[in-house]
Amino acid sequence: MRGPSRTETPSSRICTHSFTGTKNTALAQSAPLALELILDELEIEHAADTEDEPSDAEGKKLPRTARKREPFPKGLKRVQKTIAPSDACTNCGGSFKVLGTDVMEELEYISGHYVVNQISRPRLACTCCETVVQAKMPSRPIPKSFVGPALMAHILCCKYGYHLPLYRQSQMFENEGIDLSGSLMAGWVGKCAKLLERVSDAIRDHVFEAQAIFIDDTTVKLLQKGNGKGKNKTKTARLWAYVRDETAWARGVPPAVWYQIYTSRGAEHPNRHLATYEGFAHVDADAKYNNAYGTGRVKEMACIAHVRRAFFDLYQSTKLPVVGEAILRIKKLYDVETQARVLPASERVALRQEYGKPILDDLKVWLQEQLDMISGKTPLAKANRYALARSPKARP
Repeated sequence: MRGPSRTETPSSRICTHSFTGTKNTALAQSAPLALELILDELEIEHAADTEDEPSDAEGKKLPRTARKREPFPKGLKRVQKTIAPSDACTNCGGSFKVLGTDVMEELEYISGHYVVNQISRPRLACTCCETVVQAKMPSRPIPKSFVGPALMAHILCCKYGYHLPLYRQSQMFENEGIDLSGSLMAGWVGKCAKLLERVSDAIRDHVFEAQAIFIDDTTVKLLQKGNGKGKNKTKTARLWAYVRDETAWARGVPPAVWYQIYTSRGAEHPNRHLATYEGFAHVDADAKYNNAYGTGRVKEMACIAHVRRAFFDLYQSTKLPVVGEAILRIKKLYDVETQARVLPASERVALRQEYGKPILDDLKVWLQEQLDMISGKTPLAKANRYALARSPKARP
């Protein structure tokens, strides 16, 4: 039996916005990166030792296998370069006529460059009444600083989008003869973070306007400055994600995710985040949400993706047929949700009641039967108990 795919379609009843935070998962996530780095080095070594024109034992050139790649984006600027052998025939001096043209596209890079904007504000005096006027300074992201908005955006993207530390960016600026220390850019980043809080607040408000949201948290490594050079350490932090995704409901509301990061996993964080929220929350079985449920404003909905993941991880390591059967039974719920996509609310409810409810009822009975036949200390029993405990919360 082949294991089902881990990627599933999100729906209003099945939460797929889940993260994994165990040590095993962290290792599993880092292993592909390490393997990719090793493969890069092997490919580089192989390319260095391989001839550009392959040949057989007799020295004859072998036909090269055509490489399949995506065409360059049409939006990229094309620079036309025409290479002609000569203006006239070298044999008789006659003129040429074009029979055809071979075109080869070469991807090239033009180094980025920096510019200095000199903003002049002349002081003007009226020739009649001698009134002196001067234009106001244009609005800037960081007042009284010399960093332009585009450069600031570039620094932020390099740091957070491409994980390029500020001290390395400082070295890159130094290569261009520009003196920007890491501490100076750190101050700019802090000011911009404060400025972008308005955008974060707007995303939060948009997410919490939804009737149903998806919540989960995962571990991330947070770099902490150590005592002395080379003694920086990492600490395990928590990244919280609050997701609004109504794509399957056909409401036309743009999806959004509101992120928050803390160095602890305490219940005070979701309590504060959900202080004003009213609606359904698709979550795992973590007790840190209990205080929010106690207010009556937040209604707990079980996340079927978390239920499925317990069986999926177990199947990956054991390949037990009974675990595969559980995954296939859960997949039937996903199939119902696929049919319910973009349907009006009343039709979705009717479809789930007609097809989804019997599947969930049969799944509950089957899980209990399996639980009665196996040892209560096995991982399979643990997955069964979790699924049975979450079953009541999977219903409206």
